[in-house]
Amino acid sequence: MTLTDADLSAIRLTLELAGLTTALLLVVGTPIAWWLARTRSWLKTPVGSIVTLPLVLPPTVLGFYLLVAMGPEGLLGKATQAMGLGLLPFTFTGLVLASVIYSMPFVVQPLQNAFEAIGDRPLEVAATLRASPLDTFFSVVVPLARPGFLTAAILSFAHTVGEFGVVLMIGGNIEDKTRVVSVQIYNHVEALEYGEAHWLAGGMLLFSFLVLMAVNAFGPDKTRRQA
Repeated sequence: MTLTDADLSAIRLTLELAGLTTALLLVVGTPIAWWLARTRSWLKTPVGSIVTLPLVLPPTVLGFYLLVAMGPEGLLGKATQAMGLGLLPFTFTGLVLASVIYSMPFVVQPLQNAFEAIGDRPLEVAATLRASPLDTFFSVVVPLARPGFLTAAILSFAHTVGEFGVVLMIGGNIEDKTRVVSVQIYNHVEALEYGEAHWLAGGMLLFSFLVLMAVNAFGPDKTRRQA
């Protein structure tokens, strides 16, 4: 038993989705995590709750509301149509947007913890040397929080690879376009093709184990020791 062409296509699409989602989340999630780590505003609690909402919200519920928002009558759907982009449901772009929202806490929380573990002293020292806030962030904060960035990237990539409910709601099951590994496993099981399902499921099991090994190796404790 070997991987079919459809299996290989699903693996390729999954890796592309996870890679792009992780890159976007590191760009978007870093300023959010920095603000949450440093602010004393009353908005910290509601913003933090919104960011972490995907952790407790059933994926199908999140997927449903994203589907409505991206639909022809949704605010996002009307905006994308007005910009000439068409509708996002059942497209790779829609999958990326949904994945960014769904995996957001897996980037923001590790980064926020890493930023908080640094403390104020390194920033105060940089300020006495007349370093600008931007220079301080890239020259002091980023190197000290590097384990947090590694953990965030690993968790985001892995979480996106393992998505099912959200991607099925937003992307459907279109080969070479929106069919990812988790959906392909479901297809094999539904067709009673357990041999094919074992190949993909076993690969996911090994991948998950390696992810946990990597998180334990580059976890937030490394950030605390460096700080």
